[in-house]
Amino acid sequence: MTNTAAQALHPLVLDVDGSVGPLDDETRLPLKDWQEGVRFGCTLNRYAAFRAEVEKRLPADWGTALMGSGDFHHLSWLLIEHRIALRGHTPANPLRVIVLDNHPDNMRFLWGVHCGSWVRRVAMHPAVSHVTVAGITSSDIGAGHAWENYKEPLRAGKLSYWSCGVNTDWAQRAGFGKAFRSFDNVSALSSELAQTLQAAPQPTYLSIDKDVFSPDVVRTNWDQGRMREEDAAQIIAALRGQIAGSDITGDISAWRYATWWKRLLSAGDGQDTQIPEMQLATSQIGQHALNERLVEQLARCHIAPIGSAQA
Repeated sequence: MTNTAAQALHPLVLDVDGSVGPLDDETRLPLKDWQEGVRFGCTLNRYAAFRAEVEKRLPADWGTALMGSGDFHHLSWLLIEHRIALRGHTPANPLRVIVLDNHPDNMRFLWGVHCGSWVRRVAMHPAVSHVTVAGITSSDIGAGHAWENYKEPLRAGKLSYWSCGVNTDWAQRAGFGKAFRSFDNVSALSSELAQTLQAAPQPTYLSIDKDVFSPDVVRTNWDQGRMREEDAAQIIAALRGQIAGSDITGDISAWRYATWWKRLLSAGDGQDTQIPEMQLATSQIGQHALNERLVEQLARCHIAPIGSAQA
């Protein structure tokens, strides 16, 4: 893929919380009126309405999409399905999905879809070959939370977790231990994943939640993992010429939920959305710099735009 093709894929900002700083040649969709409605989670009806609003405004094609706080990671679901339709992926020509995240995002949620439950819906899509969630250090996949994980995609061989420092012996006893890969450190995990992706090239959607990074790399609203920036760069580089779509969440923003159940559930998950103004401003500077570097790296690895001679 030429540099010209990469430059033609402009970043897309779904501006729901105002946390994503300006990017060169961006397309920005103003969506702040939806923040309370879709932040953290929402009913399927509300999600469908939001999806319809976004799809009315989307450009013909785009590079990396940025969605603000990790509270909006469930927006990846609509972007991935749109990408599947845009590029004509089918079970015979599937899309692989890689998610870099400190959490599995495959947890039970009774009210529709939220930032921690969307992966199941993507994994079970017939045009998705497999979803790998890599970089997990959260206890969400440990024995204490085993019952909360959706088992269907794990059992079907459509989803795997790559983790570090979490005891997942329960999965072996439950009969789907093959879906779990454990590593001594994140560097070893990242190297193995990069080698695997490079050895088996195919169209891939890469979703990055920056809570996968160590807190000394960048600060987010959620508990964070141990990945270094160079680990992510290694994984991205391994996907050169394979990335059919990508997105980034995990920016930091302050918000007080008006909806009672969102206040209750986010507090139970240990989420931090009440952030002093000075701390927020400092964290957003670091966030923006990392976004710029990630967008540049991803642009070099994207498949050529729809309709170009190289697509």
